Amino acid sequence: MIKRVARAEAAITPLPGRDWFSYIGPENTETKNVSVGVSVFPPGSRPAGHVHETQEETIYVTSGRGRLVTSEATAALEAGVAVFIPVGTFHATESDGPGPLELVCLFSPPVVAGSYERAGRS
Repeated sequence: MIKRVARAEAAITPLPGRDWFSYIGPENTETKNVSVGVSVFPPGSRPAGHVHETQEETIYVTSGRGRLVTSEATAALEAGVAVFIPVGTFHATESDGPGPLELVCLFSPPVVAGSYERAGRS
């Protein structure tokens, strides 16, 4: 069965420096291999980074400007850019403004929102 989720219907999880809108995942669909959500970072947000020990992540920037910082590289973020983050890679996101930085985030396998923030791992 297909599942449509609008922003007003997405579960919101406040995380350090951003809000996570959960659109598609095992909690609301039959998916076993992916979760999809949107992270919204207000201007000037620079939360501490984190690691997903078991998920690869791909982000797509829909609006705003900033950076994704790892120990090996820094990727400039702006609308229309996609970035792949391998499993186990420490990464931190910085929002430059003037508006919010909005990222569509895909995880495989699915991630539990915020689990990597609380325990330092996903």
